[in-house]
Amino acid sequence: MSGSVDEKHMRQAVALTEHCPDLPFGTVIVHAPTGRVVAEGWNRTDENPLLHGEVDALTALHRGGWRGDTADLTLYTTAEPCPMCMGAILFSGIGRVVYGTSIRFLRDTGWEQIDLPAAEVAGRADGVRCEVVGGVLQEECDDLFLAVCRAAPGR
Repeated sequence: MSGSVDEKHMRQAVALTEHCPDLPFGTVIVHAPTGRVVAEGWNRTDENPLLHGEVDALTALHRGGWRGDTADLTLYTTAEPCPMCMGAILFSGIGRVVYGTSIRFLRDTGWEQIDLPAAEVAGRADGVRCEVVGGVLQEECDDLFLAVCRAAPGR
């Protein structure tokens, strides 16, 4: 997929963070062949600690009755999926993941994260293929998380 298409969909994920500005994890799932957004989600950990943006979007995808091949889907998320989310993505059969901010950046700026990159999780999944692409609109996504750190020092 071209960079401009990835940037377009990443901007959609960024826009979803308006729902959760203190936890700016926004996600869209796109049917890659058509470019149609088939699900979206954002961080809802105030309701349930498992509802990271990716899990929220995957839940919406399956509640919405997705019947196509999940390998044709690309998940866009403002931050690199944590191991829990990456596992859910892999078990869902999503073919491609694109993220903005890295786990390393989040850790370096004080966000609690498990230090296990999404590509490493994907690489350890037997019989599952999922391309992981990082750094799309990275600066814009990094700024979302830095803004929270500036608003709440010591985070």
